Amino acid sequence: MAKTAADLVTEVLHQAGVRRIYGLVGDSLNAMTESLRKRGDIDWVHVRHEEVAAFAAGAEAALTGELAVCAGSCGPGNMHLINGLFDCHRSRVPVLAIAAQIPSREIGRNYFQETKPEELFRACSDYCELVSHPEQLPGILETAIRSALGNRSVSVVVIPGDIALSAYEAPISAAAGLRIAAPVVTPGATELSALADLLNKGERVTLFCGRGCAGAHDRVVQLAEALKAPIVHALGGKEHVEWDNPYDVGMTGLIGFKSGYQALMECDTLLMLGTDFPYRQFFPKDATIAQVDLRPENIGRRTPLALGVVGDIGATIEGLLPRLDRKADDTFLTRSLANYKKARKGLDALATGTPGRKPIHPQYLTKVISDQASDDAVFTFDVGTVTVWAARYLTMNGRRRMLSSLAHGSMANAMPQAIGAQAAFPGRQVISLSGDGGFTMLMGDFLTLAQQNLPVKVVIYNNGSLGFVALEMKGGGFLEFGTDLKNPNFALMAQAVGIHAIRVEDPALLEDAVANVLAHPGPALLDVVTNPQELSMPPVVTADEVKGFGLWGMQAVLNGRGDEIIDLLKGGNVLTSLFR
Repeated sequence: MAKTAADLVTEVLHQAGVRRIYGLVGDSLNAMTESLRKRGDIDWVHVRHEEVAAFAAGAEAALTGELAVCAGSCGPGNMHLINGLFDCHRSRVPVLAIAAQIPSREIGRNYFQETKPEELFRACSDYCELVSHPEQLPGILETAIRSALGNRSVSVVVIPGDIALSAYEAPISAAAGLRIAAPVVTPGATELSALADLLNKGERVTLFCGRGCAGAHDRVVQLAEALKAPIVHALGGKEHVEWDNPYDVGMTGLIGFKSGYQALMECDTLLMLGTDFPYRQFFPKDATIAQVDLRPENIGRRTPLALGVVGDIGATIEGLLPRLDRKADDTFLTRSLANYKKARKGLDALATGTPGRKPIHPQYLTKVISDQASDDAVFTFDVGTVTVWAARYLTMNGRRRMLSSLAHGSMANAMPQAIGAQAAFPGRQVISLSGDGGFTMLMGDFLTLAQQNLPVKVVIYNNGSLGFVALEMKGGGFLEFGTDLKNPNFALMAQAVGIHAIRVEDPALLEDAVANVLAHPGPALLDVVTNPQELSMPPVVTADEVKGFGLWGMQAVLNGRGDEIIDLLKGGNVLTSLFR
C-alpha cells in the first residue's frame, strides 16, 4: 500500500522524539489519525476541546524540554488551539501545532469551515507555513520542528486534508538532525568585565530572578554569597531559586511579599537574571540596574538599564564569579532576611483552620496540599486567587514543578496542563489547583481524565466567585458585578462520571480528605468550600487602592451589603493593614 504524506508526517514526528499528540479528531485529520492508528507508536490523547490540547502540549514541553505536539481539524477545530498556543508562545516552550485545512482546491472560495490559519496563527508562533504541495512537506515540517526546539517557541504547520491523503514518499532527516539542542550562550570577556565592575561598585546589591534561572540554582546562590545580596524572585523563578536558599527573601509584585518589594526598592544596584517581570511600578527608580537574559528582546523593555547582557544565566554567572570582589558587609542582606522572616511569619499565620469554623481559608488548603504532596509532585494552578495561594504556600525543593499561565494569564489552564503533565509522566503525582471559574470553563475535559485513565488530582477552590476579578473591582471602588458563580456539588458531579471525589466544608476534615484524594490510585477530585471574601493583599497598598477599598466599603453599606465587610473582618485577613 502506497505511503501518504500523512505517513511522512508521523515518521518525522517519531524521529523527532514525539510519543503523543493531543487533539480532537475531524475529517480533515483523517489521514493523520489513520497513520497514527497503523503505526501504534505515537499515542493520540483524545481531548474534548482543542484549547485543552494546546495547554496540555505546552505542559509536556515545559516539563520535558522536548517537542510536544497538538492538532486541530480545519476551521473552528484548529482555531480552538489559539489561546493555548498563545500561552505556549509567551512561555517559550517548544510546541508544534498541526492545523488541518479544507481541501486545497477549495481554498479562497469561502468553502465550508474555511479560515486562513497561516494568518491566524502568526501572532502566536515563530514559524507558520501552509503546505500547498506534498513536495513542500519535508522541508516545512522539519524547519518547523527545528524552529520550535531552537527558539523554544511555537511552530504551526497547516496541511489541507487532501494533501495529507496524497501518495508521497521522501527521504527525511535522522533523529540527530531533528532533535537539535539549544546552544549555551556565554557573554564575551568585555561584557562580563563590565558587569563585574558595576556589581563591585554596588553597596546594596539585590538579585531579581525569573524562570531563566532554571538549572542555575547553585550558581545563583554562589553569586548571592559573593555579593551578600538578597534574592528576590518573580513567580516564574520560584521553583528554580526559592528552595535550599539562605538568601531568598521572597517574591515581589502584585501577589508578592513586602520583604521582596523592600529588597528591590532599597537596593542601590539591581541585577535582573532571566526575568521579564512586566510590572514596571515594582522596579526601583534610583538604583543602577543590569539585566542578563538569553533573549535580547527581553532586555531593557521594563526599566531603563545601565547594562544589558545576552547570555544563559548559569554560564554568565560562571564567567562572572572570578571577576567579582567578594563583599564582606552583609548589613543590607541581614536586614532583608529579617524583613522576610517577619513577612513569612505573617503569611503563615493565615494558613490555619479552626474546626467548625467555616468556610475554609484557601491559604490553609494550599499549605495542607503542599505538606502532603509527594517530593516530586507537579502542581498546576489556575490564574486568579489560586495563583496567589500557590505562590505563597507551595513549598519547592528542586524536584517539584509548578506550571501555570504566568505570561499569558489565561483562565482554565490548570486542568489542561495537568493532563499534559500526567500523560508525559504517568507515574508522577500531578495536582491541579483549580479555581471554580477556571475549572468550569473547560469542565468537559474532566471526562478526559477518566477516558485516558490519567490519575490527576483536581482540587477545586470553590468560593462561588471569580475571586481575583472581584478583588480588582473592590480595589477600584466598584461593587462586584458578574462575578458570582452558582456552582454544583462538584464531588457529586465527579462521582456521577465514575471519578473518586470528596467535598469538604469543615477545616477539621480537610487533612484527612487531602490524604484520601492524594492516595487514590486513579483520577480524583477534592471540592473544598473556601472563603469567598479572602483578600490577597499586595506588598504595598497605594493611596488609590486605599481610596478604592474605602469607596467599595461605603457603597456596600449604602447598597445593603455591609455584611460583606463584616465577613471580610471575620475571615481573619489583612484588610486592616490598609489603614496602618
